[in-house]
Amino acid sequence: MKKAFAALLALVAMASCTTQSYKDSSLSPETRAKLLLREMTLEEKIGQMCQYVGPCYVPPGQGSAYSNIDADDPNLGKPDMAEKIRAGRVGSFLHVLTSTEAAGLQKIAAQSRLGIPLLIGVDAIHGNALHEGCTIYPTNLTMASTFNPGMMEKIGAETADEMRQTGMCWTFAPNLDVARDARWGRMGETYGEDTYLVSEMGRYLVYGLQGRDGLGEHNVLACAKHLIGGGEPAGGLNAAPMDMSERKLRELYLPPFKAAVDAGVATVMTAHNEVNGIPCHGNRWLVQDLLRGELGFDGFVVSDWMDIERMHSMHHWLESEDEAFKVSVEAGIDMHMQGDKYFESILDGVQSGRISEKRIDEAAGKILAAKFALGLFEDAEVKVREDHSVEGAAEHRQTALEAARQGIVLLKNDGILPLKEGQYRRIFVVGPDADSQTIMGDWAAPQPEENVITVLKGIRSMCGDAVIEDMCFDGKILSIDDAGISAARRKASASDLNIVVVGENSQRYSSYGITCGENNDRDNLQLPGRQQELLEAVYASGKPTVLVLLNGRALSLLWASENVPAIVEAWEPGMMGGQAVAEILWGKVNPSGKLPVTIPYNVGQVQTVYNHKHSQYSRKFALTHSGCLYPFGFGLSYTSFAYGEPAIASSEISASGSTTVTVDVTNTGEMDGTEVVQLYIRDEYGSVTRPVKELKGFKRVTIGAGKTETVSFDITPEMLQCFGAQNSWSVEPGDFTVMVGSSSADKDLKSALLTVR
Repeated sequence: MKKAFAALLALVAMASCTTQSYKDSSLSPETRAKLLLREMTLEEKIGQMCQYVGPCYVPPGQGSAYSNIDADDPNLGKPDMAEKIRAGRVGSFLHVLTSTEAAGLQKIAAQSRLGIPLLIGVDAIHGNALHEGCTIYPTNLTMASTFNPGMMEKIGAETADEMRQTGMCWTFAPNLDVARDARWGRMGETYGEDTYLVSEMGRYLVYGLQGRDGLGEHNVLACAKHLIGGGEPAGGLNAAPMDMSERKLRELYLPPFKAAVDAGVATVMTAHNEVNGIPCHGNRWLVQDLLRGELGFDGFVVSDWMDIERMHSMHHWLESEDEAFKVSVEAGIDMHMQGDKYFESILDGVQSGRISEKRIDEAAGKILAAKFALGLFEDAEVKVREDHSVEGAAEHRQTALEAARQGIVLLKNDGILPLKEGQYRRIFVVGPDADSQTIMGDWAAPQPEENVITVLKGIRSMCGDAVIEDMCFDGKILSIDDAGISAARRKASASDLNIVVVGENSQRYSSYGITCGENNDRDNLQLPGRQQELLEAVYASGKPTVLVLLNGRALSLLWASENVPAIVEAWEPGMMGGQAVAEILWGKVNPSGKLPVTIPYNVGQVQTVYNHKHSQYSRKFALTHSGCLYPFGFGLSYTSFAYGEPAIASSEISASGSTTVTVDVTNTGEMDGTEVVQLYIRDEYGSVTRPVKELKGFKRVTIGAGKTETVSFDITPEMLQCFGAQNSWSVEPGDFTVMVGSSSADKDLKSALLTVR
């Protein structure tokens, strides 16, 4: 009887399965993906793993104008792409730069046998900035300076909304690289040098992009990248090798990815570089054991641009591209970004028995499940707007403005700031970045001029009664010559106030001479070109001078810090950044940004980070400075804040215990202000050497003039643990110093002792 009943149940289950359809939107994305896989050929499954660049990304014959891609890739501009799509051999596109193109590609995909929609991705790193008319927010380094994860979530949600309006449904963000070398050109694309800050900003961007309650029609897939260790490349050069201990990997570079996985990130991208001799794109331990096994990641893994092939051509690790393709799939890479030959190689791998069809089902199934979760099977139609407009743009630009206000860091002020209305009749604004769209940073396409507020525009709108003369060198950093420097000196002498706007250019699509950004690494940290000479010439006029920096990395500013009375580090504050800079210069906004990176005196000090080991500075440099010029977490305000002594609720706890530290913060000035209160902890002695301090918490607190706020932090076991000598995580007994203050500098911190018994 029991056997008959079991057989009946089996028949019912089989009948239920046969009646289910992947077109049934009431089923889960995973169930629908499994049902669809049953109807797909092997070729169609492998097709889902193939991603290509948008046909318009590199116009035929113009590839050489773009320095950051492989312009000689034979697939670019290839006429048979439409046939590949109709045959089901393409699952995804990236860098589709117009809604018209996105709509056209989806229409072709609908003509395939099963009508499977395309997954269209884009590098929306700080807004959907590669699309004309969208909102360009401050770059990630600027956002890290806000110490405001909530703002990051808001920007993520707005970015996702604008992406879906233009046909995009997947962004290759957040960038979770921990940037430990300022020579590396991608520092501006990151959230800085600290693991905890990177983790928090990245986690909240995932929340914003994907939503906290599952993907909806206004959400997109996020992508945690680059797994792993690319922010500390040998020599500062992008994609250079990384050799590190497992302890360093787990304590410094892995936590941001764990935070993203815990937040539900849908996709992960592996890194250009090799780690301990194994390229990341072929590292099974990294992808399968660590990412999927330990962290529990359940989405799909995509390669970076043609980096699978580079396991052969760049790393010289595998003897052919064909072998690289097969090894990548065996290692756990589910999608190949850009290029031919991959499809044929993987098909051969399955037909020869080397790669199981189960592995293909796993990869294609995860990609299909993402498409179902996005609702693409129900509605993949892209609504084309000929005027490139997006709904909500006005509101989103106000968010971009507020983010820029919070992210700008005041590095020095000898009393010249804030400027007063009517104080100066003749103002000279000089520098190649003063009126340039480089204010938007990397990963931003040129925008209509009326959509971008440069520093010069912001200043003109702030002080309409003053006579403002400008000298911007056509926005070209490397065009400053003797004649220009002489002319600037004369104009500076004739002015009442000089505002020098210099820095770098990260705009990959400009013709102004890119100096920063992806694959634009440097062997020094000076102002590029002759900008330093320009600054010194203007300063020599003897007139009040303010320095405004627009840059995507920490620069050496020793001369400026010793001479110029006011320095504003604006980073790359986005399309509304010029207004934010002007508002801060004239005191309409009280600056509150804090440095997410340490600024060294010069490039010879690299690596310079706040959370170094005790022995790093046990010896001093001969003849020059040791330490840093400006510490991590530093930033001035137009008011002042006084910290009381921190109080710990329980000064002794067990290894599994928690406690709370509180501190009173008083605004001792005459202007309301916002302070970023920072919590650092040092493990005094451990089974392995520990950093001098580690950021474990922060809070933005707005305090009225003369008022006091009590700020508290919970101290949990997670904050105290280390990856000890036994190669495992634990809270080791002993003394911990708990520090609270305005920056990571010892002079800015008040401390209390916590003992773990």
